[in-house]
Amino acid sequence: QGLKELSKWPTFPQLYAKGKLVGGLDVVKELIEGDELKGELGVAEGEGDLNTRLAQLVSKEPVMLFMKGAPGAERCGFSRTIVALLQDQGVKFGTFDILGDEEVRQGLKELSKWPTFPQLYAK
Repeated sequence: QGLKELSKWPTFPQLYAKGKLVGGLDVVKELIEGDELKGELGVAEGEGDLNTRLAQLVSKEPVMLFMKGAPGAERCGFSRTIVALLQDQGVKFGTFDILGDEEVRQGLKELSKWPTFPQLYAK
């Protein structure tokens, strides 16, 4: 109820971009039909491109770990081991759970020419 009152929009789902209400499902459909959705969301053409997305993810932090799970909730022994090693050495690092995004998972395999995870990237 609180979100409906705040947005003054009576239905769900509600799409927000950069903290601003874009609209409900009907508005999103209209924006798609008019080829205006990306502009409304502030997404430039090509930003959705996988290679661009991978480059942004890899450089998100000075050290990025692409792993299965998250620190403290690792979903494989290799990910658990590398997290422990980095933490023991005091290395600050960002992480990305590749199990939650198959496109990124497969894209990184091709980018790195390495078929398994975890993968560690440093600037």
